[in-house]
Amino acid sequence: MVKILDFLSPKAIIPSLVATEKNAAIREMVDKLVANGEITDAEKVIDVLQEREKLGSTGIGEGVAIPHGKSDVVERVVALFARSEQGVSFDALDGEPVHLLFLLVAPTTQEAISTHLKVLARISRFLKDVYFRKALRNAETADEIMRIIETEELK
Repeated sequence: MVKILDFLSPKAIIPSLVATEKNAAIREMVDKLVANGEITDAEKVIDVLQEREKLGSTGIGEGVAIPHGKSDVVERVVALFARSEQGVSFDALDGEPVHLLFLLVAPTTQEAISTHLKVLARISRFLKDVYFRKALRNAETADEIMRIIETEELK
């Protein structure tokens, strides 16, 4: 079974996202992945994510967005989690601000695309749980966020 924590490292968590607008939030998250050494070309990844957003917002409602895309600048599926206290204007399907963001970037290989879809499905399933969303919204540190996700994965 695919686990989120196989792709999400503690240093790929932003407990307090600064950006309040979709493109700025995507840039802030991608910059964090660059700073961590998980991706090498921020502009390529930002372009991929913004192109995906043009197909339809990945703001799925209930305060959640899962921006994702495929790029040859990563060697494995990479995840990042960001929490926004003030909310991000993300063109979400329900029109509400987004407070919880899971970003996924996968390589363009067939195997990675399959993994990417499995991780996406798992994140989506977890985020349907109102108590999981509430716990993440209330978490203040990267360690707390990691514990919440770890606990959910053990269920």
